Amino acid sequence: METPARSPIDSKVQYDLLRRARRAAEFAYAPYSDFPVGAAVLASDGSITAGCNVENASIGLTICAEQSAMSAAVSAGHHEILAVAVSAPKSPGTTPCGACRQFLNEFRPRSSDIAVVLDDGCSGNMVWLDDLLPQAFGPRNLDSEIEDTNSATVTRRGNGR
Repeated sequence: METPARSPIDSKVQYDLLRRARRAAEFAYAPYSDFPVGAAVLASDGSITAGCNVENASIGLTICAEQSAMSAAVSAGHHEILAVAVSAPKSPGTTPCGACRQFLNEFRPRSSDIAVVLDDGCSGNMVWLDDLLPQAFGPRNLDSEIEDTNSATVTRRGNGR
C-alpha cells in the first residue's frame, strides 16, 4: 500500500485547532482518571469541531476526546477530516489512543493522510496518522464503494448489506 500524500496545515489553522482543543479540555468530565483531554478536528471544508473526554463509572462507556470531536463533526455532516489536534494539559505530547487512531482512520481522505497536532505546550508538534497507525485497516480495505454524500454513489458492502 502506498504512503498517502501529506499536506501540512497552515500555521494559523494549527494554532486555531490547538486553541480549540485546549479549550475543550477545560470541559472534560474526568472524575475517575483526573486526566482531561480535548480534541479539535479540521473537516475538509475548513470547519473545526471540538470535543472532550467524558468518563463513565462503567469504564467501557468512556468517550475519548477524539471520538467526541469526530462524532460532533459527523453529526454536522462532515465525513472527511484533514487534521486533528489533541491537548492533554497534564501530559504534553499525548497521542491519541489506539482506538482513537482507528476511529480517526475511518474519516481519512482517500488520497491523503491526517495531520495530528500534539499539544506540546507551545505551537504543537505535528505527526501523521499513518505513522501512528501503520498499515491501518479501514474503508479502503473493504470490498465496497463508500457512499459519497455529495454524489449519487450507492454504498455496497461485500457482505450484502
